[in-house]
Amino acid sequence: MRLGYLDDKNGRWKIKDPKLERKVISGKNLAENLTEDDYIFHAIQKEVDMKIGLDIASLAYKKLVDRIVLIAGDSDFVPAAKFARREGIEFILDPMKKHIREDLQEHIDGLKTTLPRAKKS
Repeated sequence: MRLGYLDDKNGRWKIKDPKLERKVISGKNLAENLTEDDYIFHAIQKEVDMKIGLDIASLAYKKLVDRIVLIAGDSDFVPAAKFARREGIEFILDPMKKHIREDLQEHIDGLKTTLPRAKKS
């Protein structure tokens, strides 16, 4: 796990519920009718992808591992995955059941999700 820093300059308050947000945008609900509980502060972490990419490259270059399992689905990791595989490292991706772009899919050795399936009620 890698932690970046929160970029408070790009953080913003946003409406929690996307359906409610669409109603406000379309004019079906007025912003004045919303309460504090309808909002959440959305801060953006910076530098995390770069740190993980450097970790992947370092592990692969130094031959410290045989396999890397990345829990993400961001196409920013294509160069790191490609490099690791060129260095002979097996690269497995767990996108947490999210869709991944084709350019990332072609540079991994396996795809596996460890999240449990949602229980049907």
